[in-house]
Amino acid sequence: MGENQTAPKLPVPGKRNVLITSALPYVNNFPHLGNIIGCVLSADVFARYCRLRGYNAIYICGTDEYGTTTETKAMEENCTPQEICDKYHALHKEVYDWFDISFDKFGRTSTPEQTEVCQAIFQKLWENNWLTEKPMQQLFCDTCQRFLADRLLEGTCPSEGCKYDSARGDQCEKCGKLLNPTELKDPRCKACQNTPRIRDTRHLFLELPLLKDELVEYINKMSVAGSWSQNAINTTQAWLTEGLKARCITRDLKWGVPVPHENFKDKVFYVWFDAPIGYVSITSCYTPDWEKWWKNPENVELFQFMGKDNVPFHTVMFPSTLLGTGENWTLMKSISVTEYLNYEAGKFSKTKGIGVFGNDVMDTKIPVEVWRYYLLTNRPEVSDTLFTWDDLQAKLNNELLSNLGNFVNRVLSFVAKPPGQGYGSIIPDAPTAESHTLTKALSEKIGKHVEQYIEAMEKVKLKQGLRIAMSLSGEGNAYLQESQFWKLYKEDQPSCSIVMRTAVGLVHILACLLEPFIPSFSVEVFKQLNLPPQAQISLCDEKGDVDRARRPWEIIPAGHKIGEPKPLFEELKTERVEELRLQYAGSQADRRARAEADAAKTAEQLKKTKISDGKKQKPTKSAADSKSKPTTEPEISITRLDIRIGKIIKAQKHPDADSLYVEEIDVGEAQPRTVVSGLVKYIPLEEMQDRLVCVLCNLKPATMRGIKSHAMVLAASNSDHTKVELVEPPKSATVGERVTFPGFTGEPDDVLNPKKKVWETLQVDLHSDANLVACYKDIPLTTSAGVCKVSSISNGSIR
Repeated sequence: MGENQTAPKLPVPGKRNVLITSALPYVNNFPHLGNIIGCVLSADVFARYCRLRGYNAIYICGTDEYGTTTETKAMEENCTPQEICDKYHALHKEVYDWFDISFDKFGRTSTPEQTEVCQAIFQKLWENNWLTEKPMQQLFCDTCQRFLADRLLEGTCPSEGCKYDSARGDQCEKCGKLLNPTELKDPRCKACQNTPRIRDTRHLFLELPLLKDELVEYINKMSVAGSWSQNAINTTQAWLTEGLKARCITRDLKWGVPVPHENFKDKVFYVWFDAPIGYVSITSCYTPDWEKWWKNPENVELFQFMGKDNVPFHTVMFPSTLLGTGENWTLMKSISVTEYLNYEAGKFSKTKGIGVFGNDVMDTKIPVEVWRYYLLTNRPEVSDTLFTWDDLQAKLNNELLSNLGNFVNRVLSFVAKPPGQGYGSIIPDAPTAESHTLTKALSEKIGKHVEQYIEAMEKVKLKQGLRIAMSLSGEGNAYLQESQFWKLYKEDQPSCSIVMRTAVGLVHILACLLEPFIPSFSVEVFKQLNLPPQAQISLCDEKGDVDRARRPWEIIPAGHKIGEPKPLFEELKTERVEELRLQYAGSQADRRARAEADAAKTAEQLKKTKISDGKKQKPTKSAADSKSKPTTEPEISITRLDIRIGKIIKAQKHPDADSLYVEEIDVGEAQPRTVVSGLVKYIPLEEMQDRLVCVLCNLKPATMRGIKSHAMVLAASNSDHTKVELVEPPKSATVGERVTFPGFTGEPDDVLNPKKKVWETLQVDLHSDANLVACYKDIPLTTSAGVCKVSSISNGSIR
């Protein structure tokens, strides 16, 4: 979609004016999937939601082009920093256009506007005496004859328990600790790999301690008003607790915004001083009236999206910079922060070229709506999440194809059937819909779902909003099954007309609710409905859209002719998944080397091929075709269990077993899981309703008296098994978050192999302690809101 090609929007008095930014991506590589979900895609979903609701919203982003990262990449590619910026800005733009990111302005920081705004803010800070000049010891490379800025350095992280040997000079990528270059152990110049020496130089510092009172007042107010995510609050409070320190804002580089001061004319601004100012300068490229957005806190709300490593720069550094000017800036109201999206067995890394990158995604031929959906269902909101090709396949085949696509296609295909079999593509009338019991029940569910969707999205709980929208598709499928419309068509035409007109209305509602997440899906649905998308995509209170959703049979008028129904999704085959996994294994450099080796091998074989004898040549088996050797079984660790916070939506007695309950449990996925538990003797049915539980999600599904159970609820029992209690998370724990064990790190198995007895081996060490805390050995089962407990069974066994 790219930029919105309309006249620049300005704040409108009396309307809700929303300014949205996402962290500016560096121009040192294509963006990988972790970058995309952490920043631009999440912000795009919220921007689209704001437009859906009729808010006056703009979405600003661009490439971060100054600093050491760019200089380093230019050295690698043997070109100038400007050439690197031009190349990667265009490549980023291409990827984001493919992903349907709806920027109002996608700009860049290497512009005259950036220099003007950045230097103006600096002058205000200088005039207000918030800047000081200090000597610094900095590493100097005698071989390269230059001071080494943070990202031109690598070394060993000084943190106890980390000791990562490729930490950068500004931050350890492994443990996240912010560093000064001189803190690195065994430092080395990234360009020549030689050991640098320490030399004196002078730099300018922003005196954060002097701005602390204003900053703390802002944080205390906005973290509540803006419902900051817990990870943002924790990181910010850690900075404040440790004590604010003066932060250097200049660097010994050439590529950057020049410092407008006689004593520092050979230096540029540190990228984390000028990069957030890029939001402002890019807005000034969008409209000359940019101050109406950025100096208008009474009428504008600022929402910012980023990964967790960017938090302190947006909650401490940038607000301090703006407060220090003494001007009336629009400060951030709400911050949405993601943890890391990991790739198969490790971390995504732009620097090391590990993971799936934007250009890779485009080459897979898997449609954009599938990628957007997968990334958003897997958005790492409260803890790190894992990208796997198997999970992508499961989400596409089981959720998009079998649930959502099946519902829409089933409804529209039946309407499109010729008269005598269907409705000849004409929406039937349904005058008595409100008195139809099944339809009335569905309409009440839709009303509640839409309210819950709005509540989640207003709080920027995007994954929850998507889950609620997708569950409506499940309600639609259940409505069709229960109505048995194919029988009604022959036996009760008026009732069938009610069901089909209502179902078509629900298709319309789904297209609206899902537009922020998978816009290309919504466009195609409206095409099949024969309706113009831009006029239909709306959920405005002023237009009565929310109220109308409670009467789905009224949404599309009787007599309207729909378009041609087509399948919306295609199955992703296992063979193709294996090809993709192999294709994107290793780093980008590894892949290039494999491709070059394969090309050379093919060329060599062609040279050896004898054409004259007419005999068929036997194909040579490639390494990919030959059977791989079995991998070593990983050690049995508690991290292999996928224990999540679940919420029991509904519990009922098993129809064929007196001792079993059947529960529907929300574990943070698009659809709740069906779980069968043998708890009837111990826990009354009313106590099983609407409560948080700990759920083991990666046991192999098992059929229990005719019903397949897809997980297990954890419970504690006393020594003689006469008393059983559920393991209870804290009431404020987040549904779907993974239970962790401090000191243990690692990703869970997709499905535990029953033959390896992983669960059976670990279960013997799960117990409740004397303080009623649920533990593995002596490590508590921990959530973002605290530890999990039992009510009264001490020293009990948990299973």
